[in-house]
This record gives sequence, structure tokens and C-alpha cells, in this order.
Amino acid sequence: MGKKKYLDKIESLFEKSPVVTFNSIKMIVKDKKNIKQYTKQIIRNLIKQNKIKKITKGFYTTHEDPSLAVFCFSGYLGVQNAMSFHNLWEQETVPVIITARRVRSGRRVVFGANVVIKKINKKYLFGFEYYKDGDFYFPYSDIEKTFIDMIYFRQPLDKETILEFKKMIDKKKLKLYLKKYPKKFMKKIDNISKFE
Repeated sequence: MGKKKYLDKIESLFEKSPVVTFNSIKMIVKDKKNIKQYTKQIIRNLIKQNKIKKITKGFYTTHEDPSLAVFCFSGYLGVQNAMSFHNLWEQETVPVIITARRVRSGRRVVFGANVVIKKINKKYLFGFEYYKDGDFYFPYSDIEKTFIDMIYFRQPLDKETILEFKKMIDKKKLKLYLKKYPKKFMKKIDNISKFE
């Protein structure tokens, strides 16, 4: 297979998916000797030519949206970021990625913008759906999980915001979600929200 054929296939990969992995590109050049080196070279050239951008190690895109980083961490967008998306918060927020991956938490810079990574226990990685936001469908925590995560990560919540949450929360769903958490935490949620 000629280089042009490889590049066409790689290009079509980026057209189909907003985020492409190193391994997906490697699969295209699988019949080459020194496959890893050859794949790295192709990626380096595409970055140099400004055709693709690196989001984080092993993940690439042709877009500029820092929220795409969520696809690199097998997580979802949550806390203030999700509040903003669900219109519970007027302020613009940076993407906040909740992940169970073994990665460094804290602030990172993606395409010149801040992105925050928060780690969570694998058993709490649920309660998110794919919603259309701009050009893409992103995994955002739903209202109930956003509320739980705000408390879990000790994020400040004023009375007004709690009242807004109460209007939107599905109590049955919230109770179902809380069954996965320790009783002590369930009590804490109860005290904050007084949902009964």
C-alpha cells in the first residue's frame, strides 16, 4: 500500500471520528516494517503540516474543542461544567472531566485552554448521557449525578442552586444512584437537600 493510500485512509478516520487514537492509525499501517516508528513518523508529519493536533498522549483530533479531551480519559464532563450545560449555572466553566483512570488529577492545558481532571472510584463512574453540545455529542453527568458529584467533590453549593436542583431532580433516580454510596454519604446528601 502506498503512502498516499495510507494518508487517505487516515484522513477518512479523522472525518468519521472527532478523536483518533495512535492504535487506530497503527492498524492502518499494520503491514509496514517498524510499524510503531512508521506510525509515529506519519503522526509527526501530520502535526507539522497542521492537519491534526495532539490532545494528550496517543490521542489526536482535527478540531479545536478542549472538551474533546473527555474521550481520552474514558470519563464524563461533570460538576460545574455539567451544571452549566444543564442551565443550573450561569457562568462559563472550563471542561471538568471525571474519570476512574489512573491519571494525574488537576489542571491541564488543551489547545491553550484549561481542562480539569477529577478522579473518582470506578464504582461511581455512572450517571451520564451523551448530549449534543456544539458539533459533538459529549458525555455529561445527568442532573442527579451532577448533584451527587458536587457534594462528593466538596464543591460549594448555595441555597438557591440547591433549590434549582430540587426542581429538576428525579427523586427515584437519585435514591437509586445513592444506593451505590456509603450510608454516611447518603446522610450527608439528605442533610444538604432535605429531599423527604
